[in-house]
Amino acid sequence: MKTRFLIILLIAFMVPTLSEAQCAMCRAVVESESDGKTAEAINNGIVYLMAVPYVLVAGLFYFIYHKMRG
Repeated sequence: MKTRFLIILLIAFMVPTLSEAQCAMCRAVVESESDGKTAEAINNGIVYLMAVPYVLVAGLFYFIYHKMRG
């Protein structure tokens, strides 16, 4: 139990470091493009990634609501 907690804690501390490294690379690519199509594609990708958790949580609440109601 204790080792599992330490592994999860280690992974949680590593994830922000990995994501910060990728942000600098994306920014460099977007700034080097002059037509703006890459920036639009990256923004659309961010919106899709952001929408998925909201849809999953809404579906969960819908399921719980109908389970409690009926």
